Parts: sequence; C-alpha cells; structure tokens
Amino acid sequence: MTLANQSEAGRASRDRGADADECLQGLVRSASIEATPRQIFAAEDLPQLLPAGTPVYVPFLPGGQFDDTLAACRRLLEQGMQAVPHLPARMMESQGQLDDWLAQLQESGVDRLLLIAGDRDSVAGPFPDTLAVLESHVLSRFRFHGLGVAAHPEGHPRADRAALTRALHIKQEYARTTGTRLWVVTQFTFDAQIVIDWLQGLGALLEQVPVYIGLAGPTRMKTLLSYAAQCGVGASSRMLLRRPGSARLLRAWSPDEMVQSLVRYCLDNPETLLKGIHLFPFGGLRQSAQWIQEHRRPLEDPRRQANGFPVQ
Repeated sequence: MTLANQSEAGRASRDRGADADECLQGLVRSASIEATPRQIFAAEDLPQLLPAGTPVYVPFLPGGQFDDTLAACRRLLEQGMQAVPHLPARMMESQGQLDDWLAQLQESGVDRLLLIAGDRDSVAGPFPDTLAVLESHVLSRFRFHGLGVAAHPEGHPRADRAALTRALHIKQEYARTTGTRLWVVTQFTFDAQIVIDWLQGLGALLEQVPVYIGLAGPTRMKTLLSYAAQCGVGASSRMLLRRPGSARLLRAWSPDEMVQSLVRYCLDNPETLLKGIHLFPFGGLRQSAQWIQEHRRPLEDPRRQANGFPVQ
C-alpha cells in the first residue's frame, strides 16, 4: 500500500470513528428510561440523575393503582422530566374509567402516553387489546402530543409474528388518519442480531415512525435472566447462557456491546427508523441513569438537547 493510500485509509477510519461517535451521542441523547412510581418517589435527586427533558416511562404494574401513576407523573413534570405513563388496555374496567384516567393525566400536564395491552391474563373491561382502545376513538377526545406503542422483536407469547405485524400496520394507519404522532418502543432483548433482523423486516411498514430499542440497563446477570424469564425474552437470554465461562451468572451485564452493534447498524443503514434507546433499569434507577451520564457528552449548545420524538 502506498503512503497516499495509507493516508486515505487513515482518514476514512477517522471519519468512520467520528461518525460512530456522533451516532452514539444521537442514540444516548434520545434515551428514555422506565421507572416505577416507587423508584420515582425514592429518587430525591432525580434532576441530578437524569438530563432535563428525559422521557421517563411509568409502568402500570399488576396490582398497581392509577393514583400512584398520576402522582409519579406529576412529580416527573415538576422536576423537568417528560412523563410517559403506560396505559394498559386490559386493566380498564369501563370506557368511563378510561375517560376519567385520560382526563386526569391531561389535566396534570401529561402530553404523551404508551399504549400497551397489559400483563393481566384476564380482561377487566371492554378492551382486550390496544386495538380496541384505538377503535373506541376515546383518545381523539383528548389533546395528547403523541402516542407510543410497544413492539416485540423476539415475538410475543400471546400473538404470532403475523398478528404483531398486522397490529403495527393498523396503529400506523390510525396515526396517519388521526394526525397522531406515533413512535414505537420495543421490549428488551440481549441479541443485537435479533433487533437488526426485526428492523430490516419492517420494510416500509412504519414509514417515518421512529423506533426506540429496549435495552436492559447495567445489572447482575442473574437478576437480568430472572427478569427475562418473567417477560418472555427467551431466545436472546438463551444466547447469554451459551457464552463461555463457568462464572457467567456472577458477571455484570452492560448494554455497551448491544449499543455498539446498533451504532454500526445505523452507520451502514442511514435511513433506518432506529432513533434512540429505552433503558429498563433492572439493576436500579441510579445505575442506569449513571450509564446515560457516562456515555452522554455535554452539548456545546444546550438548545440542541433533544433529537428524539418522545423528548420533543
């Protein structure tokens, strides 16, 4: 190789590295995080843990109370975060209850939701799934800024892949016809290739709908596999167990390797719908928040802080 060729190769490598760093910053700056009401109220220094404007998703856990979700959302807004409450279809006992919950959320200042089916085996009221909520047109009576919906790159125990794809198409059509700003956030997985294959399989299905990939935040491997078993994340958790080393269950998990794989994918696929990551803080809210801080370079111009839809 000539000196000129070596110089050109060096420039290309440096350019690739700079592009990778910029891509990483884009994913991290668009990062959202999940936090239960208990975690939110226990974190007295939340504004120091998370950047202002961070979307914080508030799950509605089985046995939970809506009043706890509402109070947690109000606290997040007071502390400069974006509150994104889960709206579980199966837990709604009536359309009147859904109306009441939406009215209280809107009055509190919440302007976006994550619509999910919910983990409840039995259906409490008239909404067996998220499509039933959309078909009721209840959401159109409220002024929410946008709507998130869930996706499952590894599949779902209650629906086959064709049904999941069809549901995403219906939701995309609902957003288009109602003028709703839609985004997709996925269940967590441990295998970047599963995510990449799923993204590639979307084709033109979601058009310009941004996608946020769910990742487990830093935690012990044993804790992580326990959550994976509860959430039905089977294929990629088995991949973790196949990794060599007799002490693998004692090692810590970090999303770094997954994120680097996603960065490479974004560089090779600049038109991708992947716009950010969503952290599940199985090792604790503080540990995941610190991971965001460690990977997020300060902006020279703070006005450019948000580049992902749930933050805007």
